[in-house]
Amino acid sequence: MKNTLTKFCIVALSLFFWGCGAYFNQPLGPQEARIGEITKQTKTLYTLPEPEEAIIAGVYNFKDQTGQYKNIENGSTFSTAITQGATTILIKALEDSKWFRPIERENISNLLNERQIIRSTREEHRRVNDNSPTRLPPLLFAGVLLEGGVVSYDSNILTGGAGAKYFGVGGSTQYRQDRITVYLRAVSTNTGEVLKTVYVSKTVLSQAVDVSLFKYVNFQRLLEVETGFTKNEPAQMAVQEAIEKSVEMLIIEGIKDKLWSTKEGVEKNKEIVDAYLLEKEVEESTGLYERRYLENNYNSQFNFNAGMALVDGDYSTGILDYKFGFIYKYSIIPELRVATDFQFFRLNSTPEINHWWLTQGLNVEYNMLPNDRLSPIFYAGPGILLFADDSPIGHLQRWDSFFNLKFGAGLEYRVSPRVSFVLNGEWDVTFSDKIDNLPHGRRDDFYYTMSLGLSYHFGSSRSKKKIYNKGEQLEISPLNN
Repeated sequence: MKNTLTKFCIVALSLFFWGCGAYFNQPLGPQEARIGEITKQTKTLYTLPEPEEAIIAGVYNFKDQTGQYKNIENGSTFSTAITQGATTILIKALEDSKWFRPIERENISNLLNERQIIRSTREEHRRVNDNSPTRLPPLLFAGVLLEGGVVSYDSNILTGGAGAKYFGVGGSTQYRQDRITVYLRAVSTNTGEVLKTVYVSKTVLSQAVDVSLFKYVNFQRLLEVETGFTKNEPAQMAVQEAIEKSVEMLIIEGIKDKLWSTKEGVEKNKEIVDAYLLEKEVEESTGLYERRYLENNYNSQFNFNAGMALVDGDYSTGILDYKFGFIYKYSIIPELRVATDFQFFRLNSTPEINHWWLTQGLNVEYNMLPNDRLSPIFYAGPGILLFADDSPIGHLQRWDSFFNLKFGAGLEYRVSPRVSFVLNGEWDVTFSDKIDNLPHGRRDDFYYTMSLGLSYHFGSSRSKKKIYNKGEQLEISPLNN
């Protein structure tokens, strides 16, 4: 019983502390209304520099264009997966940025009706009092229209979890990730031209943790304990953050394309645009699952490695011994390389029988993720195995040669564009029974190697995409109505 409870406590504590924010802040009663939460992106909008002139913008309808309904395990639902109030969220983001003066267009009919009521009322007063009523000021008209919407809600783009149980004691954790995508475009009311289009995506994370104990502690005595929590990121907050980010991008893209300007002028414009382009360059090198893609610019690679070698022959004994090697690799395409390698190692069948060998091979290597920092690699190829001991021993003479085939796999970790570490294991087939100096065995001999190597990348650099000219001077023509 004591050991069982100890195991349960260890599992429970490890999972609870992993998600203690949700577990230790459980609601124990009704909560009062509070001011709406702001996101990190809201604070970014607050800190934007002031515009040279605020842009009058109209938003008719920023729609939910996904047609997506909430996912449930059983049955169907008519509840939409995301908020239908994206227009209101966009107008609030425009206000927070201080770059736009939003005008009412979503319910323009209500506004026009109310203005008509005002005119009728004033006309009645004029007839009674014989006074001319004050005319209503004209409505503002927009310099730009902001269009677009939430164009996709992708469910379960990434799911997973982990769990373990031992004699009725265990726990599990699960997660699910959805994604929202927002498009926003600015349209000139003078010409109808689409001035700029931006889009932003935001993930929505759901997590669940469960811990349970199910154990007979005595005869006819069953102990059952379970606890856990589920945490879901609000979809409305995700939509809000995506819309706010799209507003920020639209402002900066407009500065970059000289549509409008900050109040501080050219130097501030350039500072903002440079920072934005740097962020954009990072984002463009990041994949769907937040994987950072690295440039693979060099077509040659030199690798020095050291490790261990183990013979698999006719003796029941086999002792690990030393191995050293040099490899030159040439990239045909980023995923495919050809390599020539030289390996010097000792195969130790018994404490008395150990020989030095030299091998030269030609390999074809497949790099599964050439633009990732960590990538699996697989390779295979033929080679020549040479006996390299100083004096003849038994059935082996110096420089006796054998044909071999190697098959290997490993991991390559890139520290920088020019330097990487490679950990690999290899299985070599020799097609000979003489390798362990016992040629009357049951089968041909094999050997295995494992090594850790340091690679230096060099050679002609593949052309890089030039994103922007850092010395460019921005001339601004503000857009107004």
